[in-house]
Amino acid sequence: MEGAPSADHAARPRQLLLLAWRGDGFIGWQRQPSGRSVQAVLEAALRTLHGGAETQALAAGRTDAGVHAWSQVVRIEAEVLRRPEATLRGLHALLPPDLSCLAVGAAPPGFHPVRDAVEKHYRYRILARGTRCPFREGAVWRLYQGLDLGAMAQAGAALIGRHDFSSFRAAGCSAPDVVKELRALHLRARGDELHVDVVGDGFLRHQVRIMVGTLVEVGLGRLPVAGVAGALAARSREAAGPTAPPGGLWLVAPRFDPPLRWEAGGPPTGAPGEGPA
Repeated sequence: MEGAPSADHAARPRQLLLLAWRGDGFIGWQRQPSGRSVQAVLEAALRTLHGGAETQALAAGRTDAGVHAWSQVVRIEAEVLRRPEATLRGLHALLPPDLSCLAVGAAPPGFHPVRDAVEKHYRYRILARGTRCPFREGAVWRLYQGLDLGAMAQAGAALIGRHDFSSFRAAGCSAPDVVKELRALHLRARGDELHVDVVGDGFLRHQVRIMVGTLVEVGLGRLPVAGVAGALAARSREAAGPTAPPGGLWLVAPRFDPPLRWEAGGPPTGAPGEGPA
């Protein structure tokens, strides 16, 4: 199982990294037999930084191919680690332009980024205009039609709470528990973008993208408002709408209690889609 180190690894030095990446150049976080993954690129840079010593990296969650991370927490462990400032400077020099280390800190004793995350915040960005924006291609879902935000918000309210989200998980999802708690779902118009923000204790494979795709069907008038509650109750993937493209999805941040402390660098300000582009 990923993230379950052997006993002799338990005493190895550990640090925390705060990473950001542009997802369209990666097959996702997790290392695969083929393809460019965030984990493999990061661990290769860390091997160079640590003089060829193997360094293991464990993220607070996996992202799929094409999905972006505004800030993701990663625990690293190796025989010897550099000071946080040296790790930050070294990764700045070694990582490619589409992957950045924002901050470095000490890992609290016993800290596990997956088990200790109390919730995760994702944002889905929809570009609601008929023309392309070259600065946001691959970072948003561009729709030519207008959307009924009121209907989408009304429909989305049915998803808030603790539910069996079987209708909103992709085929091949291996999660042992399909019951998740969606703690917040907000739709906001920001300039020419629509932002769908979701916060929950965890998410199934493609859950956020399927929820967004289903809500867009409501916004386009193809699915009635009550259709979202009906899809949830059906507990069948066929009852929900299409899966939204990966490029519009951003992991904003996992949250920990108590909050993590960073010794070099720091978290980004704002959230994706709030800049000038």
